[in-house]
This record gives sequence, C-alpha cells and structure tokens, in this order.
Amino acid sequence: MSDFDNRLAVHYDELKWLYFELYGQDKQAFDYFCSMLKKCWEDRPNYLKHDLDDARAVVPDWYAGNDILGMMMYTECFAKTLQGIKSHLGYIQECGVTYLHLMPLLDTPKGRSDGGYAVSDFRKVRPDLGTMADLADLSKECHSRGISVCLDFVMNHTSEDHEWAMRAKRGEKEFQDRYFFFDNWEIPRQFEQNLPEVFPTTAPGNFTYNNESGKVVMTTFYPYQWDLNYRNPVVFNDMTENMLYLCNQGIDIIRLDAVPYIWKTLGTNCRNLPQVHTLVRIMRMAAEIVCPGTLLLGEVVMEPSKVVPYFGTVEKPECNMLYNVTTMASTWHTVATQDTRLMKHQLESVFALPKQYVFLNYLRCHDDIGWGLDYPFLRTFGIDEVAHKKYLNDYFKGDFKGSPSRGETYNDAPELGDARMCGTTASLCGLESGDKESAIKLDIMLHAFLLTQSGIPVLYSGDEIGQLNDYSYHNSPDPDKAADSRYVHRGAFHWEDAEKRNDPSTPQGRIFKAVRKLTELRDAHSVFANEADTWLVETGNNHILGIGRYEGAKTKKEKMLAFFNFSGEAQTFRTSEDLSAFTYKDMLTGEEFTGEAGQITLEGFGFLWLIAEM
Repeated sequence: MSDFDNRLAVHYDELKWLYFELYGQDKQAFDYFCSMLKKCWEDRPNYLKHDLDDARAVVPDWYAGNDILGMMMYTECFAKTLQGIKSHLGYIQECGVTYLHLMPLLDTPKGRSDGGYAVSDFRKVRPDLGTMADLADLSKECHSRGISVCLDFVMNHTSEDHEWAMRAKRGEKEFQDRYFFFDNWEIPRQFEQNLPEVFPTTAPGNFTYNNESGKVVMTTFYPYQWDLNYRNPVVFNDMTENMLYLCNQGIDIIRLDAVPYIWKTLGTNCRNLPQVHTLVRIMRMAAEIVCPGTLLLGEVVMEPSKVVPYFGTVEKPECNMLYNVTTMASTWHTVATQDTRLMKHQLESVFALPKQYVFLNYLRCHDDIGWGLDYPFLRTFGIDEVAHKKYLNDYFKGDFKGSPSRGETYNDAPELGDARMCGTTASLCGLESGDKESAIKLDIMLHAFLLTQSGIPVLYSGDEIGQLNDYSYHNSPDPDKAADSRYVHRGAFHWEDAEKRNDPSTPQGRIFKAVRKLTELRDAHSVFANEADTWLVETGNNHILGIGRYEGAKTKKEKMLAFFNFSGEAQTFRTSEDLSAFTYKDMLTGEEFTGEAGQITLEGFGFLWLIAEM
C-alpha cells in the first residue's frame, strides 16, 4: 500500500461518518472527495512528499519549539513582487525569521479586493506580484533556508468576479447553489434579526441585491464578497481541493480566514456553529492524508471561550495553531492604563490550557486592534465598557492629554461607543511624536513580553526597525483604500531605514539590535519551548507583570523569571519567588543577579529576564 492509502485507512471511518453527517449519506460526493484527495497526493511534488512530509512526520510538533520566529508581510509592500521577496531572503534570515506569512496574494479585482480577501481565482497569483510558479519557487527556496511559508486561504467567500459568481449572475442554478441566493428580501430579513454586522460603518448589513441576477445574495463582509454555501458538498469538495493545490505549491501553513463564519443557519448568528468544527476536522484529516507536513492556522478573532474549541481535542484535533488575539488586545489596554491586572487575569486562562495548544502571539497584524476585552472583569474595578473604549481610542489617537501615541480609528460605530485602532507598533508606542527614549524602551519591552509567551511570536514586517505610520493612503486614487485606515500600518517597507539597522545611534538600530538579541536568547534556551510550565509571579505592584517559566524535560533544566514595567516611571517591587534559592543570571548581560531581599527596581518601561540552570 502507498503512503496515501495507509493514511487514508487511518482516517477513513471518521472521515466518512463526519461527511455523511453533514451531507446526508451522499456517497457520490464522498467518493469524489476521496478520489480528489488521491489526485492531490499524486500531484504533490516529490521534494515535498518525500523530504518535507517524511521529516515532519518524525517530529510532528516541529512547530512548537523555541526556535520559531514569524514575520508577516504584504509582498507589494516589502519587495513589490514574489521574486523581490526571494532576493531579500537574506534580510529575512538576518532577522532570525523561520516562519514567513505572506499576506493575501491570490488574484483579486482591482478596487474591490478588501486587502486581498476577495479572491477571484484560487489558483492564480495577482499578476502584479508574479505567478504561481514564482510562489512555488519562493517556497522551495525558503525551505532550503529553513523557512516555512504561510498563506491565507479565504474560505468563507469568493469575489463577485470569481467564475462561480459570474456564472451565478448569469442565472446558472448550479452556481447559484454554491452561494446563498434569494428571490426576495423575506428570508434575508429573517437572517438579519440574529446577524451582527462585521463592518457596520463601511459595509452595513449582511445581504446585497444583485442587479444581474435580480436576486439577493449573502455578503457578510463586503457587497463584493459572496458567502459560499458549505451546505453544498460541491463547494466543500472544490474548496478543499483549492486548499490542497496551494499546499502542493510548497505552502506549509494554511491560514483559514474567517473560519467561524463558514456555516450558516437561519435563526442563529451564523458564528461558531457545530458544523464549522466538523468541516475543520475533515480539512485537518485531508491535510494529514495528502500533505502531512502542512499545518492549519485558524483565524478566530473572538474571546477565548470561542477560540479554544478550534483546537479540537487531543484525540480529534482541528487547527494546529490559533491566534492569541485576546492577549494582543489586553497588551495595548495595559499600555494605555499602565495597569497589569487585566493582563494577569487573561494570562491565568492561557497558562491553564494544555501544553499541546500552540498560539500565534503578536503585537499587531495587518488588521486593527479590536477592544474585545473582558468587561465583566473590568467592571469589578468600576470600569464602564463604552467609556473605556473611548478612552483607549482617544489615548492611541493621541487625543488624550499626555498621550504620545499616534494611531487612527477604524470602523467607528458611535451608537455602540465602539471603534477599532490602527497603527504601527512604534507609532502606538510614541516614537512618532513623543519622547523617543521612552518610546524605544516601551517598544523593546513589548517585544520582550511577546517573546516570553508560549507559542510562536510573529513580527509585522517593519516593526523590527521601528517603522512609523504611513499616512500617504489618504491621498490614494483608490477610494476604497483612501477610506480604510488599516493602510496606515500597511505602508511600503522603508529599505532606507533598514540600512540603519546596524547603527546603534538610530532608533532603527537600537530596536533591531535589541529585538534580535532577544530572539537569539529565545532560540538558545529551551525554557521558551511551548511545553514549558508557565505561571504568574506576584509582584505586589499593579504596574509590574511577572511571569515564571520552567522547562525540566531537556538535559539542561531551566527556570526563568521575567518582569515587565508598564509604567513610564521607575518601579520598585518585591517578588513572591525566592531569588536566593538558585543562582539567577541576567540573560541580557550574563551577569549574576543579586536582588536585595527579593527587592527589584525597574526603570520606566524596563524589563528583566532572569535565568537559572538547575
């Protein structure tokens, strides 16, 4: 038997049971699904099939170590084309990156792309960025350098310019059945009674009238993004094949975009329905059968209670990795308030999760910062949700007196007292307009906190050199872009600033050198591995966050204590840990740490990494 047959046999019974549960004993559709998997396996290049897949099968948790550092980037911003990225892989390696997330690059209609998330062809790269052959070539070169490649798979919807949508517009029922078409507004209005709006300002509502077909179509995100109907097995079969096609171009990590939305049921909010988990579980098994070296990353931008289920169970896993969006939002809350109590509350939940759960951690991404915080917890301190969101947005816009931060809001909803925040890490820290010394210290401290967390730390391209906001989008000839404040942190990469990365007299040099040293220390110490024990260290000071880590499974047992001062003023505190029990060293200086009777002083926005070998 072939490797494919062996792997299919392992999953076959569960695969069939789940498929029939969704699609009502449709044996023809299931048989097609299995034959499609076989064809995708046969089409998989030998270097992926026999080298990468086989190697990762030996170490299935290869992505959970302490040597993974991610970076996300837009191709056009970083190097204009895929070939341009290939020519700059030396710089990416110099940053210590081993995980490269290429933001959406598949073909989209000009002016109606939503930043690349309105795909018109899942097997074609945007012509201005290159070709599918260029993507496969870049992936192969990345593999030769020890870099894994991540790509977005937009599975909830297609562009209205996709072939399926074009044929649906022409009235072909087979293709209208791949979407949600309605003859009138009666059923859409029933849906709307339970559906929240994703973009209430820029794209209110969840349905759009289509003039060509004379019908109403479901468009959860934007009018030009048509929701796919996963109740139709043809949609699931074909979309899974599109995903596997991308895997066969050498993509190591498939980011499942907007995955909670993919199953729709009237009378619900069409989010996180049980069938979503069934679909993701089937996709996980499909990947393990066809390309077991590939991982699934779920984009679930919701509170922890809704995020964690997407890991599945140990016996029946779903996503390999998920975003730690709540910690990201809580980080910026802590910057604005200089109060770590919410962060401690959030981390307690994260630290209690099973060690096999792998999160992607980040300070910012291509999107906005949404203030989905734990408001029931904050209310115990007398904090009102609407007033607090206004304070956070005012602070990061620089409208609050004394705030050095500079950012812009996105999708303001005044009736809800809500908005989201955009900006580069450096600009949000104040490097653009405030005290540069304090801003640099805060920027570096936040990166140290990011790297202390379990999981995979991911940098946004440009943050490693403290890149500032780019306001040129306001003058863009594209009206959609000019109205989208997320482009304030999606500016072109400043290669002239990157040239300053080795000059310690510049902000770029200081940030680059500091972040690089921190990532090198993380690489060198197994205490940062995902399997390490983690806990909160009491400091008795609400400005100071304390984290402990212990890794005892390796030959060299290590214990780490990390402290972060979220105040701009120096803080003195006492730790609950007995610092005399072991010989601790300052990881950055290599010198033995001597804290007097457990008392420690940190300068404003300072941090301390202590390590003890046991």
